[in-house]
Amino acid sequence: MALTVAIIGRPNVGKSTLFNRLVGQRLALVDDTPGVTRDRREGEAALGDLRFRVIDTAGLEEGEAGSLIARMQEQTARALEQADVALFVIDARAGITPLDRHFADVLRRGRAPVVVVANKAEGRSADSGIYEAFALGLGEPIPVSAEHGEGMAELYATLAPFAERAAEAAPAAEKPLQLAVIGRPNVGKSTLVNRLLGEERLLTGPEAGITRDAIATLWQWHGRAVRLIDTAGLRRRPKVEEKLEKLSVADTLRAIRFAEVVVLVVDATQLMEKQDLTIAHMVEEEGRALVIAVNKWDLVEDKPAALRRLKDRLETSLPQLAGVRFVTLSARIGTGMAKLMPAVMDTYEAWNRRIATPKLNRWLEVVQERHPPPLVDGRRLRLRYMTQANIRPPTFALFSSKPADLPETYRRYLVNLMREDFDLPGVPIRMMLRKGKNPYASAE
Repeated sequence: MALTVAIIGRPNVGKSTLFNRLVGQRLALVDDTPGVTRDRREGEAALGDLRFRVIDTAGLEEGEAGSLIARMQEQTARALEQADVALFVIDARAGITPLDRHFADVLRRGRAPVVVVANKAEGRSADSGIYEAFALGLGEPIPVSAEHGEGMAELYATLAPFAERAAEAAPAAEKPLQLAVIGRPNVGKSTLVNRLLGEERLLTGPEAGITRDAIATLWQWHGRAVRLIDTAGLRRRPKVEEKLEKLSVADTLRAIRFAEVVVLVVDATQLMEKQDLTIAHMVEEEGRALVIAVNKWDLVEDKPAALRRLKDRLETSLPQLAGVRFVTLSARIGTGMAKLMPAVMDTYEAWNRRIATPKLNRWLEVVQERHPPPLVDGRRLRLRYMTQANIRPPTFALFSSKPADLPETYRRYLVNLMREDFDLPGVPIRMMLRKGKNPYASAE
């Protein structure tokens, strides 16, 4: 996918709607409120047989140095540096504004070629705006309606020559590890992602809730392809009231469902609050592998005591993820960061681990001899056979003559023992109870 296309323009002209149209799904948040998009978001776009990488950006605005708007514009500038071509989106119904003219002058002096896209061009009310766009001096505008899918053929014809020039023979890419970074608002998720990437890829600041979309970035860690996903902060459900925050939360939940490993970032000064545990339970229910990043560790004065409290909290409140890996670090100054990705890869390996059936059944025999199942109607319940049905997460089928009579406490005992004996710390383990004979035994 050689061609990279950046979508730029002032706020509320339909950039994210065009982005969603090109990628074929609703990835970017869309609302009538100006300034919904803050970070730059990337996706794999398709127009006919044309495949390319597309970057959605924040609306072009002017702001004071150091302000949130100024930091948003820095992200847009970085997207333009990466792009082979920029789509400068205007609102054909509103016509050309002074802000459009100002940024057209800026774009004209840039490195990337610029294509003017006159969005919202359905109906005759847009004609005057399309004609005004010629005055920007950036060539003939392409009238489109991103909402209704009109004008895509013209856009294809315009982008095709850029794709031909950018095309290069490239080896087949390794499927990247899907790694989502989640947590409550303002715990340092974006700062952690920026520290991993080694650049200010994502907006950060003291303001809570800066990140709204789930922002994915392709990255290499020691030669391993990683798709790193920063997400919006998850507050307690009763506090989620605004429409935009509800959309952001839905985007974060979607990122968890499609992730392979999830890094839960918690604030070391507020260790494992109820909302942190709620999020961890959510990850476990989705069957994702979990690593906990204890951020702002540099602000903790009594570190040994904090460590003891953290371990106790995890043991008592997350027994279904016993042994979950956690890393103490400071994303702001970089201490402890070197331990995070090894913990992620170890957890990912455990999440994908497959145990041979003979080994499982030898283990089951030893377990029953050491700690037999309870009596049912005066007879000892017999566990006949066990096999691994799936990975990601590890899933096992346990066969018994009376599976409904096996107490939940004994099932949990088996799961916890499996964690220890087969080195499966901190990953969800599914155990399905089945009735019947050994399905792999030879027929008599």
